[in-house]
Amino acid sequence: MSQVLDTAFIPPRDREEVVRNAVWKSMVAVDIDHRPAAEDISVRIGLGAAGPIRICSARATAVTLRRTERLAQKDEEPAVTLGVQMTGSSLVVQNGRECLLRPGEFAVYESIAPYTHLFDEAVDYRFIRFPRAALALPDRLLRDISAVPLGSDNLVARLAFTYFSQLAVSEDLHEGAHADAVAEPSIELLRAVLTTQHGDSALARGPLEATLSLRITQYIRERLADPDLSAARIAAAHDISVRHLYAVLSRSGISLGDWIRTHRLAECRRELAGPNGRLRTVAAVGRRWGFVDAPHFSKVFKRAYGISPRAWRDQHHPRASARPRRG
Repeated sequence: MSQVLDTAFIPPRDREEVVRNAVWKSMVAVDIDHRPAAEDISVRIGLGAAGPIRICSARATAVTLRRTERLAQKDEEPAVTLGVQMTGSSLVVQNGRECLLRPGEFAVYESIAPYTHLFDEAVDYRFIRFPRAALALPDRLLRDISAVPLGSDNLVARLAFTYFSQLAVSEDLHEGAHADAVAEPSIELLRAVLTTQHGDSALARGPLEATLSLRITQYIRERLADPDLSAARIAAAHDISVRHLYAVLSRSGISLGDWIRTHRLAECRRELAGPNGRLRTVAAVGRRWGFVDAPHFSKVFKRAYGISPRAWRDQHHPRASARPRRG
C-alpha cells in the first residue's frame, strides 16, 4: 500500500520539516519554499514505487522546489523525473530553458543538473522518478529534452499522459507482481516519448515497438463504442499489417476479439449499474458499446457475469413497488 502524508494531521510548526524529509527520502533532495505561512501550509502526498520507479502524487498549496548546484553534485543515483501537470500550471527551469506546463502536459528534468519548479497556485501534480541508467539514453538527448513541454502534439506523449497520471494513483500497481509487471513498459514508454520528441528515429524504433501493444490497447479503449472498430482499422491507424497487429497483441497475451468484447461488457455493466442506468433501455446500452444485436448482447453478458443485463440493472435500480389500488 502506498504511504500517504497529510499535513492536516501534523502541527503547523512541524509541517515544513516533515514534508521535506518525506520528499528527500522517497524522491529527490530539493529545497522546498512554501509560500503560505506555516499554519496555512496544506500538503497531501501519496508515495509509492513500481520496481525501480518511484512515484509521488501531490496536492499542495503554492510552493517552489529548487534542486541546487550543491544538491545536484551530491546525487548518488542520477535520475530523471517526469512531472505530470493535472490542473493549474507550473514553471520548470533547467539547462537554460523555461517550460510552462498546463493541464494535460508533462516535462522531464534531470537530477544531475540544477532546476527550479515553481507552483504559483495550488499543486495537483504527479512526480515519477526513473533511474537515469534504466532509460539508457544519450546524455545529449536528455539535456536537449529537459524542461521541454510534452503534450498533445506528440501522439506518444498523449498516451503517456493518460498512462502515467493513472499509474501514479493506482495503488494496486505499486506492490508485488503488479509493480514488477508495469516497471519495464513504463520505462519503455518514457523512452518512446523522449526519442520521438527528439526526432531520433533510430533510437525511437526500439521503444516504439516495445510500447506498440500499449498504444494499440489505448487506441481501442478510446473507440470501444464504435461498432465499426475492426482489426483492419486498428492496424491501419498504427501503420502495421493485420498480421503484425495480431502478433504484437499475442506477445502480450491478448486475443483481440476477446479483449474488445470483455472491455465493452465491462462498460455496459458499469453503465447499467450507474446512477443513470434506467435512462436507456438495455438494448440501447448494448448498442452504445458496440453490441448491435440485442439478443447476442444479453447472451454474452450473462455468459460473462452469470446474470442477464436486465436483471443486473434491476438489482441496482429496483422499480418502485406498485401502489395498492383503492377499493
